[in-house]
Amino acid sequence: MDGSGATSAVGLVPVSTKAELERFIRLPMALGRGDPNYIAPLLMERREALTPKTNPFFDHAEVQLWLAVRDGRDVGRISAQIDRLSPAAMGKVGHFGLIAAEDDPAVFAALFREAEAWLRARGCDRALGPFNLSINEEVGLLVEGHDTPPMVMMGHDPAYTGAQIEAQGYAKAKDVYAYMAETSVDLPERVLERVRRGLPEGVVLRELDMSRYDEEVGRLTEILNDAWQDNWGFTPTTEAETAQIAKAMRPVIDRRLTWFAEIDGEPAGFIVFLPNVNEAIRDLGGKLLPFGWAKLLWRLKVKGVKTARVPLMGVRRKFARTPRGVVLPFLLMNAGASAARRLGYERAELSWILEDNRPMRHILEAAGARIYKTYRIYEKALA
Repeated sequence: MDGSGATSAVGLVPVSTKAELERFIRLPMALGRGDPNYIAPLLMERREALTPKTNPFFDHAEVQLWLAVRDGRDVGRISAQIDRLSPAAMGKVGHFGLIAAEDDPAVFAALFREAEAWLRARGCDRALGPFNLSINEEVGLLVEGHDTPPMVMMGHDPAYTGAQIEAQGYAKAKDVYAYMAETSVDLPERVLERVRRGLPEGVVLRELDMSRYDEEVGRLTEILNDAWQDNWGFTPTTEAETAQIAKAMRPVIDRRLTWFAEIDGEPAGFIVFLPNVNEAIRDLGGKLLPFGWAKLLWRLKVKGVKTARVPLMGVRRKFARTPRGVVLPFLLMNAGASAARRLGYERAELSWILEDNRPMRHILEAAGARIYKTYRIYEKALA
């Protein structure tokens, strides 16, 4: 407010310096300070994710970040990006993401006006998001499930954000779900009956081989790109992104929680249970120095965490509808959940699952999982 009581104008600052990027990264931490379920992400990880030199997403995408500033204070942020690998079926679509702002219509209006103008100037006729930054990274805005903290690599947005986005003319494009499963609960009897029959002839289940780690992650990505290619909005993971995934996951991945299925010697499916790092960093405020590293490693390796997330699971399409392939998701989930239970994990989140992915939802619900968070992807025509 100025001296007359009028609201000061909102200015938009294109992020172009390290100092501006640091402000951009830290802004949600200020917004979430009063939310008991907000967990600050690791600042180091966020810097790498938003820096072209360390995130290969920038190799095939154009990205711009903005800060909203009022009276010298940061009050909001947004990104706009165009991914050149987006499927042609999606049309001339651009993405927005990383949206975070104070509960003020003027701030949201200024942010979206700038992002939409940037996309429109580059030929986009539709805006879709939030994607942070890629459809293969954080997807959607949390619209249900604010009463529990987010798991690793999952978003947690202020409850007012959805209404503010809708006020800018956006409507639901898709919902994606996060399912929760208790590791102490046995699979339903009809599923257990399948598992008790043992492995079908020619099917082998095995743990991740850490001695061939890079090769194993490459194999996982090949299956993923094949299994998911018909999914709405799917964008393939590149070789460089595969290498980045391998590097990012190595400190936290547990070979006992990552399983491959082979059919007649050919890699056919996989599942990854990741320890929920958010449980271990909740009180670190995003910082690993001076003592954060020691706390994180002790909590992950010694004390242990009680929750995990399944961010990745897939079965090659050539096997998915065969008698042996149909049973693979149940066998993989049983192997991963059994290992998690032995290691002291109590719950596992399985996410994200498209609302219209009926086959996967049927598998999860048959295995006793329930929806506990909903994330929404919005769209708007850029007339």
